[in-house]
Amino acid sequence: MNLKKLYVLACVLMAGIITSCNKKDLVNHTGNSNINSKLQTSASPVGDVVGKITVGYQGWFAATGDGSPINAWWHWAQNWGAAPSPTNQGIKSWPDVRDYTTTFQAAYSNLGNGQPAKLFSSFTDQSVNVQFQWMQQNGIDCAALQRFNPTGGEGPVRDAITAKVKTAAEATGRKFYIMYDVSGWTNMQSEIKTDWTNKMSAYTSSSAYAKQNGRPVVCIWGFGFNDSNHPWSAAVCLDVINWFKGQGCYVIGGVPTQWRTAPSGQDSRPGFLATYSAFNMLSPWMVGRIGNAGDSDNYYTNVNTPDQAYCNANGIDYQPCILPGDLQEHQRAHGDFMWRQFYNMKRVGAQGIYISMFDEYNEGNQIAKTAESSAFIPVGSNFVTLDEDGTACSADYYLRLTNDGGKMFKGQIGLTATRPTQPVIGSGGGTVPIGQVVTLKGSNNNYVSSENGTQAMNCNRTAVGGWEQFTVVNAGGGKVALQNSGKYVSSENGTQAITCNRSSVGPWEQFDWINNADGTISLRGNNGKYISGENGTQAMTCTRTTIGGWESFRVNQ
Repeated sequence: MNLKKLYVLACVLMAGIITSCNKKDLVNHTGNSNINSKLQTSASPVGDVVGKITVGYQGWFAATGDGSPINAWWHWAQNWGAAPSPTNQGIKSWPDVRDYTTTFQAAYSNLGNGQPAKLFSSFTDQSVNVQFQWMQQNGIDCAALQRFNPTGGEGPVRDAITAKVKTAAEATGRKFYIMYDVSGWTNMQSEIKTDWTNKMSAYTSSSAYAKQNGRPVVCIWGFGFNDSNHPWSAAVCLDVINWFKGQGCYVIGGVPTQWRTAPSGQDSRPGFLATYSAFNMLSPWMVGRIGNAGDSDNYYTNVNTPDQAYCNANGIDYQPCILPGDLQEHQRAHGDFMWRQFYNMKRVGAQGIYISMFDEYNEGNQIAKTAESSAFIPVGSNFVTLDEDGTACSADYYLRLTNDGGKMFKGQIGLTATRPTQPVIGSGGGTVPIGQVVTLKGSNNNYVSSENGTQAMNCNRTAVGGWEQFTVVNAGGGKVALQNSGKYVSSENGTQAITCNRSSVGPWEQFDWINNADGTISLRGNNGKYISGENGTQAMTCTRTTIGGWESFRVNQ
């Protein structure tokens, strides 16, 4: 065989090798970003993080007496050994706790509504379960479970909460992955590998553990930050990244905001670009960088757009950070600030969205249910509530806003610079008749009947009797419940015909009351589906994804 034939054969073999390899992994082992840009320029396909909405999940609250290994007011207070109080305060925002069945008494005055000031514990199973139900109800696909140095005193409680997150994610159809925050972790390079091998890798067998490109997802937050809390060299960080990739993982980097522009960047160490480029996905930090819609527009033009271009050219997926704003600093503008970020990150073409954060009451940038007015914070406290700018917002408003932002990101609704989410359910052209007795007439001109709680409900009554009258009850968090004869209407989570036989209000008995433009109302269950009258021809359901005639009811007509 002559030299020319040998050369051709070698080229063919090399092309086959490159095609069969993961091209991004090849560049990460060579450290040559020029090879990377030539080999891969397209985003990963939709998976558990690409094309999805992920929230940062702390899960780090505990209370004395909750049964946790730490047995302290973990993260609620400055001094964890004493109950949180105005002089021992570790949080900036006060949570709405009406959905929790187990809470713990804090040392604050009673709330403005006279109720005792109590807080939840992340160690309580129901707390984690209800928070993942909120994710399910509001279209949040994935939770990035924060994991700090697990070798210290917090390790046992973090291990326990990881198991609780797995159970809750499996029960609600959500995904989760481990997000290592390496801040302050002295022996990080060796201990992070040991922790993954001995403990965390076992969770990847769960049906709820996030996979991308067929590989379990792991995130490392904190490489390259230019401060004493993140002191490692680029080589050390690259070793850790490549080690995780060698374990078969898809690795996300939580990196500095100015990762691409170092050494001129303010928060990134110089000489880290090749290390950042070794990640499969980059998620630059944004908390503290922007505080209003104008800031978001500036970053869209000068930071996000060139970031996305670099990632596109180098085969890296881009997962920008979106935040609701620091409530205590009055940044939220009743959702307009957060919506502008959704709008801009959809325009920029991001592969995924990371919400910072789900339950970060310590920094005031949580989207989880939050005190909506002075009635729900301790009297005399300095907590800012969701109505801080004069616009009333329900406790779940930023969850609902995230739901709509996710729909726009996924193309389920059109791109719009105007948020479609009403701050309070029913505020769009009408009020909610809390405490009133109402009748509901379907599009077939018949009334909804509770059937006295003895069978599935119907919309087939031609006249109003006792079974056709419902009291509208405030169910908390901007939601309502419907009561007849002492029992509550249940959506049955959309799995069977609805009933009116529940003795108490749980998630299935909570509904969004929606005032439609034509004067009718609709009721949306916690499964995100609407109640349908089924035109009176069969038992009513809560299974519809859109509002049509059968899902519209006239009140008191």
